[in-house]
Amino acid sequence: MSSRDPQVRAARNLSTPRAGRGPVVAVTGAASGVGALLTGRLAASEEIKQVIAMDERRGEVSEATWHVLDVRDPAIAEKLRGADVVVHLALDLDLETDAAARTAYNVRGTQTVLTAAAAAGVRRVVLCTSAMVYGALPENDIPLSEDAELKATAEATGVGDLLEIERLGRRAPRAHPGLNVTVVRPAVLVGGTDTALTRYFESPRLLVVAGSRPTWQFCHVDDLVSALEYAALEKVEGEFAVGCDGWLEQEEVEELSGIRRMELPSAVALGAAARLHRIGLTPSPAGDLAYTMHPWVVSVSRLHDAGWRPEWTNEEVLAALLEEVEGRHTVAGRRLGRKDATAAGAAGATVALLGAAAVVRRARKARGRR
Repeated sequence: MSSRDPQVRAARNLSTPRAGRGPVVAVTGAASGVGALLTGRLAASEEIKQVIAMDERRGEVSEATWHVLDVRDPAIAEKLRGADVVVHLALDLDLETDAAARTAYNVRGTQTVLTAAAAAGVRRVVLCTSAMVYGALPENDIPLSEDAELKATAEATGVGDLLEIERLGRRAPRAHPGLNVTVVRPAVLVGGTDTALTRYFESPRLLVVAGSRPTWQFCHVDDLVSALEYAALEKVEGEFAVGCDGWLEQEEVEELSGIRRMELPSAVALGAAARLHRIGLTPSPAGDLAYTMHPWVVSVSRLHDAGWRPEWTNEEVLAALLEEVEGRHTVAGRRLGRKDATAAGAAGATVALLGAAAVVRRARKARGRR
């Protein structure tokens, strides 16, 4: 039996089952992605009494009790009655979503869920953000303590939303005594995900900013789901990170991936990224580049202390990511069609970047003629 078989993982990561005595757990965003995986895992666990699944459409886990609704609807409070724990996973972090609409959904949804949970008598809400909230800075410790100050800014995709979600999570217990909030912060998430950081590995060359020290710590979605289950079962509390043990240096990533680097001065890389995003050619703002330049590796000691261990190594997750993105082609965070990708692959990333710069110059000239 494989070490990644769900039964093996359950035996390794869970204590002795207590049939019928566990909590009632509600999951928002339960129809897809991490939410769907967690809903299925909880529904199969003998430690969980009941799973309440919530989303804007019904998912495939028939063992759960489904409620089809928008998490911003205050009516969610009635649907949460009887739940002990809520795991809030209804977030929009899509690169292509309008930033203002994304923020409105994420912040309003979290506000509503926290308020509704308190009104319904729920004792714990689990929020899932990202280790990106610590910020990627050249002076960061490797690894960062889970208690480290959150130094991220809102310059990277979705990070402003995540910081606001964490702020709401810290305020909630003060506003609603009796409500506890747990925050889970995964490292670079891999497994059916599409982010600026996973798209980095779709490029024909790995962009490295001169003088930077990239370090890579991954989190496979399977490990995130098992960590969320730990939180739902209240085996770990507070704010904690989840990811593979250790990290990979950029040179190790290049050796393992077989993708060569393209090194650029900081001013060129950041300036081009900012201009391309400003005129709408790429979905990723320049702030995303910081997470490929500076370390933001985190300790996972709180989960370790609770008895949890990751099933995946950084090397294994990188291999899975490379397999997942095979055939996709991205330059400066922008997905290319097959025709463009062939040209970019043949000419190399340098030519693609020069081509993008030419587009920027043409756009500037066009604006000047108006």
